[in-house]
Amino acid sequence: MMKKSVLILFTAMIFNSVIPQKVPSVVSTVDLNRYMGMWYEIARLPNYFERKLKCASATYTLRDDGRITVLNKGNYLTDPQKSTSSKGIAWIPDKKSPAKLKVQFFWPFSGDYWIMELDKEYRYVLVGDPSLKYLWILSREKKMDELTYNMLLRKAIDNGYDVKSIIRVQQDCN
Repeated sequence: MMKKSVLILFTAMIFNSVIPQKVPSVVSTVDLNRYMGMWYEIARLPNYFERKLKCASATYTLRDDGRITVLNKGNYLTDPQKSTSSKGIAWIPDKKSPAKLKVQFFWPFSGDYWIMELDKEYRYVLVGDPSLKYLWILSREKKMDELTYNMLLRKAIDNGYDVKSIIRVQQDCN
């Protein structure tokens, strides 16, 4: 029985290493000054840190040192009068890839924040990470038209994301 389990595990490891995971593509340029400000979360893949939230938003502020202050906010689904927030820092580790940012909320851990699609007028953005576990659709407005939303979902799928479990975020708070 043990030999069979080891063989299955070994076969799975080889199989997973042979099949390359799709790496999301990112936009070629980002004007950080235009990116700054508030973005409303329209949709996201389920994640632990936002599991109880609605009316989620992110506000980005450019710092004097070139890094970005990130302020994420949201209201609790069970008590919308109560809210929570978390503050972090973002930066571009490689200036040749301005759409591949790192974000840190708890030292020493950081995550990837890759901009895969960005409206030329900076009205909406599709953000994810190379593990394909995290995905957000953000907008400057609380609502997004279905044509744009579906286009961003298609872009996410093209980048390797499974969007079957995507959550449409309620934006009905004051």
